[in-house]
Amino acid sequence: MRPAILIGGVLVGAVALTALVSVVWTPHDPGLIDVANRLQPPSPQHWLGTDQLGRDIASLLMVGAQSSILVAFLSVGLGALLGVGLGLAASALGGALEESLMRLTDIAIAFPALLLAVMLAAIYGPSLEVAILAIAFITMPVFARLSRATANQAWSREYVQAAIAMGRTRLGVTIHHVLPNIVSMIVVQATIEFAIAILAEAALSYLGLGVQPPTPSWGRMLAEAQTFLFLAPHLAIWPGLCIIAAVIGFNMLGDGLRDATDPRLRGMRR
Repeated sequence: MRPAILIGGVLVGAVALTALVSVVWTPHDPGLIDVANRLQPPSPQHWLGTDQLGRDIASLLMVGAQSSILVAFLSVGLGALLGVGLGLAASALGGALEESLMRLTDIAIAFPALLLAVMLAAIYGPSLEVAILAIAFITMPVFARLSRATANQAWSREYVQAAIAMGRTRLGVTIHHVLPNIVSMIVVQATIEFAIAILAEAALSYLGLGVQPPTPSWGRMLAEAQTFLFLAPHLAIWPGLCIIAAVIGFNMLGDGLRDATDPRLRGMRR
């Protein structure tokens, strides 16, 4: 097994396991306010210390992992669904329709996700849904371009041409022959996009446009910690390390899977 897959899998597994465990157990109630014990350093009672309201940081981080994983999976899933559908349609239709659909992805790429999040927050208010839609919007064109490029390669292969010669419709060929051959590339890209989504969710929550109180969020924990950065630096260190671990984990896992599935890269990196 490639080291990137092993290390990335361990980091991703640790984040996912933390999120799952927090559903049924945390060291303390993450919403419990204990002002008398605010800004405490790590101790046997509070493993990672307490924040400005006396809440247990370890418990907040564990529940915050739920928000990061949820936003990443929903936003990337939605972006992949729309992007792959758009890319496959463009590849199947070809010609002017293909170019028109790809120009839509160019517009999406040129539109800043943060501006979209601000617009949605102004209309509907900042929320988890706003973060998911904004992140899905920036991941959609990535999947559209990837699926269109890989689908175009599939359309030129002999077995696809044979299916067309046998009278298969372009929709049937797309579903039964083209899509199964690009799934592995989509999965690899989705793994990499999870890292981007977690970082984007943290950034949006930091700005107050993502997950809202009282639901814990790594990004909002960083925003709240900046006031106490010199008094209690552990408030920023722990959520920052969690974000770094999750992003590195998904990136390494995605790179490892890409190297393992791409014949051109096999044997080059071990």
